[in-house]
Amino acid sequence: MRPNTASPREFEVVRDPLWNTIRLDPAAVRIIDTPEFQRLRLIRQLGLAYLVYPGATHTRFDHALGVYHLARWAMGLLADRGELAGVDPVDCRLAPYAALLHDVGHYPFSHALEELGEEMIPADHEALAERFLRADGIRATLEEMAPDAPDRLSALIRGRSDSPLQGLVSGSLDLDKIEYLRRDARFCGVPYGEVDVDRLLHAITLLEDPRTGRTEVGIHEKGLSALESLLFSKYQMFRNVYWHHAVRAATALYKRLVQDALTGEVISADELVGQSDERLLTILELRAAERDHPAARRVAERWIPAVRRRLLPKRALEVPGEAIRGLPGEAWIGTDAALRDRLEARLAAELGMGEGCVMVDYPEKPRMMGLDLLMLRRSGQVERLTEAGTAGLIDLPRVSDELYHTARAFRILTVERREMDADRVLSILALSADDARARLDAPEPLL
Repeated sequence: MRPNTASPREFEVVRDPLWNTIRLDPAAVRIIDTPEFQRLRLIRQLGLAYLVYPGATHTRFDHALGVYHLARWAMGLLADRGELAGVDPVDCRLAPYAALLHDVGHYPFSHALEELGEEMIPADHEALAERFLRADGIRATLEEMAPDAPDRLSALIRGRSDSPLQGLVSGSLDLDKIEYLRRDARFCGVPYGEVDVDRLLHAITLLEDPRTGRTEVGIHEKGLSALESLLFSKYQMFRNVYWHHAVRAATALYKRLVQDALTGEVISADELVGQSDERLLTILELRAAERDHPAARRVAERWIPAVRRRLLPKRALEVPGEAIRGLPGEAWIGTDAALRDRLEARLAAELGMGEGCVMVDYPEKPRMMGLDLLMLRRSGQVERLTEAGTAGLIDLPRVSDELYHTARAFRILTVERREMDADRVLSILALSADDARARLDAPEPLL
């Protein structure tokens, strides 16, 4: 490992609207100056949410700097308390750069494309990060710190590292969540994402799991109220921002655009990797105009103009997540893309609309309120906080399911305004996947 010879006085400063001053060391500056990292300036943090919340034009670049800043802050607090003495010095050196690079593999418009599923895209953004970590400029800077640094960072980003610092990068209390809740709330202009960051970071500690003997990131009992506020902030942001009906409509429109672009061979799945928001739209716009394929024509004539002019799909039906909770359709809507596509096509035909003009939307994040974290009691006892709850903490088993289903909504979106009978649609969702296929094969109308 090459020694770090940079003077502590060698640094750059970025002024950030959320954290004020972010101090960048020379290695961070070299990483930030690479084309791979600069691309993040051109990827909006919340995808197409800016069509609903005009201020939501902040980017993955801003967010990455913020997570790096929080990582340095947290590492400083742990070092001051002597808690890093038993941690591999290379892991300590690399942790802030894992925070900096955790989103480097993101697709254009952030998370939306990952909802298309692994049948249509190469991988999720955490898995794609490894490609970018091996780009010349980033790899060279990382390998100055350790020859195996790219591998170590990839493991941290994907949540597969054995490092005691894993939880700072990916876990129940990772710094990514703290940062994006605060930043997203600020730029959307909503009060829901306020998290007691100072209290949380001062409560973070390294603890030995009494069951396995492994050292992990945990929290002191004095930070429990701040942890509860983080969980409820996440719920409020999902309900009011991330899963807002118009944000979901914009997301469904964008997914349909890319799905048709892939079907019409306007672009290959691998070409989606490494694009920026506007560059992808421009590529699709130019290429689709040159292809004589029904899906490509829809891209050029319907979907691109709809995104450009904010012609969002309308709600033909919306029912709360609780209404389909436990129904067989709750599972197959999210897992059987072919069956969902058949349902959409059949509904479009019955409503007298063209192919692709009906979109079923039911967002999911099963562990939205998930928790798996060691806690240090004031008595000195270490125990694990899980979804099973614990005395003195909110009753997560009861509360988390209720909040999750309250935040969700099942929607059927149409490009032209229509209305659907909820009971008829729910009767389809009450069928098993096999019975739903048989129902779609039958000539009797669904609606």
